[in-house]
Amino acid sequence: MRRLRRIASLAVLLAAGVSAPATGTAAEPTALREVMFVGNNWEGTADVLESSGSFGRIGRVNIIPDKEDRLWEIYTDPVKLAFFLGIRSGPGEGHDQFVDDMYTTPDGSAVVASRPSFADVVSIDLATGAVRWRFPVSGFRSDHMAVSPDGRRVAVSASTSNTVHVLDIETGAQVGSFGAGDKPHENVYTDGGRHLWNMSIGEVNTDLDAPWLDFTKGDRRITVADTSTHQVVKVIDMRQRLDAFGRSDLSDSVRPVAFTPDESKLYFQLSFFNGFAEYDVAADKITRIKTLPKNPATSEDRTTWVNDSRHHGMSMNPAGTKLCVAGTMDDYATIVDRATLTEGSLVPAAKPYWATVSGDGRSCVISESGADQITAIDFATGTKKVSVPVGDHPQRIRIGHVPSGWTGPAAS
Repeated sequence: MRRLRRIASLAVLLAAGVSAPATGTAAEPTALREVMFVGNNWEGTADVLESSGSFGRIGRVNIIPDKEDRLWEIYTDPVKLAFFLGIRSGPGEGHDQFVDDMYTTPDGSAVVASRPSFADVVSIDLATGAVRWRFPVSGFRSDHMAVSPDGRRVAVSASTSNTVHVLDIETGAQVGSFGAGDKPHENVYTDGGRHLWNMSIGEVNTDLDAPWLDFTKGDRRITVADTSTHQVVKVIDMRQRLDAFGRSDLSDSVRPVAFTPDESKLYFQLSFFNGFAEYDVAADKITRIKTLPKNPATSEDRTTWVNDSRHHGMSMNPAGTKLCVAGTMDDYATIVDRATLTEGSLVPAAKPYWATVSGDGRSCVISESGADQITAIDFATGTKKVSVPVGDHPQRIRIGHVPSGWTGPAAS
C-alpha cells in the first residue's frame, strides 16, 4: 500500500512538472561558514581565518599543488622563462609570485586564485586540495581579480596583454573579455554587477620614477565595461582630472580604490603618493585630495619604493563613514573620517600591502607583508585590535565561505 501511495505521489509531481530526485531524497545544501582568505604571495598558500573576532586560523590551502608541472612548462619554454624570471626580479622583489587574489565559489567547495608567476587562474578543491580547473591568461602574468555580486563570474587582469578576462567561476570557461590600459590592475563590479571597472597602473618596474619622466609609464586609465556584452562603455583618464584640480605633479596611475556604498564617490590611491583622491562619479571630477603623513624613516628615493607604491591598500566601512588606508612604504595604517578627511592615529605596520573589511564590518584588516601577519584595526576607535601570524608575504585578503566544520583539504 505504501509503495502504491508513493507511486501515486510521484505521478502527481511529474504531472505538475516537478522533477523527483534520481535516488533517495534531494541532498540538503551544505551549511557554509564565513571566513577570511589571506593570500601568501611568495609562499603559494592561503591561510583561512575567522572572518571577525579573534581572526583565529582555521586551515591552510596549498594554491600551487601543480608546481612541478608548471615549472617544467616554464623552464622548457625560453619566452615563458624570461617572463617568469622577470616577475621574480621585478614585482616579486626577488621572489616568485605564487598567489595574488582569491575568491570562493558560491557553494564554498573551491577557492579560485590568480597566480602571477604561472600566468593563470586555478580553482582549488577545498575538500581534496586538487586543481579543478586552470585558465592560462593571455600574456605572461595574472594579477588582481573581482567576483560578481552573484558569485558566478570572476574577472582577472592579465598584466602583460592589457586584457581583462571574465570567467565562469564554476568551470573556468571564459565568458568574455575586454581591453584595458597598460598593466591592468584592480577590478571592481558596480551597479549590482552591471558594470566592471578596471584600473591600469602602467609600467611600474622601471627606475624612470622622477616626476618629469611620468610620461614613460604608459597608458594609465580606468576602463568601464558592460558586463552583459563586455564592451567598453567609458574610459576615464585621471590625468585630465588631476590637472583640472591643480595637481599636475601627481601620477595618474590609479592603485587600490574604494567606492561609497551608493557608488557616488570613488576614493583611490596613486603611484608615489602618500594619500588619496576623492572622485565624484556623476560630476566626473576630482573633488578632494588628502595628503597623509610621511614616515621620516622612509627614503625619498622613489626607485626604492615597491612597484611605484607609496601607499597601497584601501577599504571603507559598510556605513561609508570611515576609510582605512595602508601606508605601505611609510609602515603604518590609519582610519580616516570620510566627511572631514581627518586621519586618526597611525597604527605601526610592516609594509602593509592591502586593506579589507572584516566579516562583521567593524574592523579594517591589513596584510603586513613585512611581518607575515594580518592586523585588525577598529573602525570606530582607529586602534589596533589583534595581529595574527600567516604565511610568507601576505597580500590580498578576501572574505569567502567554506563548509561548516572545514579545517583544511584532506590531502594537505
